[in-house]
Amino acid sequence: MGRPKQALPDASAIEALIDERGQLRVRVTPGARVDDVSLFEGQLAVKTRAKPQDGAANEAVMAVVAKALGIAPSFVALLRGQTSREKVLRISR
Repeated sequence: MGRPKQALPDASAIEALIDERGQLRVRVTPGARVDDVSLFEGQLAVKTRAKPQDGAANEAVMAVVAKALGIAPSFVALLRGQTSREKVLRISR
């Protein structure tokens, strides 16, 4: 019995949160029981099972945001919030 597939929000709903400079605000919960992406109070909320050690949670967040948007992970970069739960990602295309 495998894990249920992660339900991602619609890519267009996430794209609506990206500002004119290509920045996306994300609220992160590292060390969660399950990986999850949701929209909460006009912001993207990402829960990841990765621990906040050596940037593992940051990498996991960027990968899941890229997957939710249907783009390559190389198009997502962390701008601010290396050690914060509030992060700003740059989305390029």
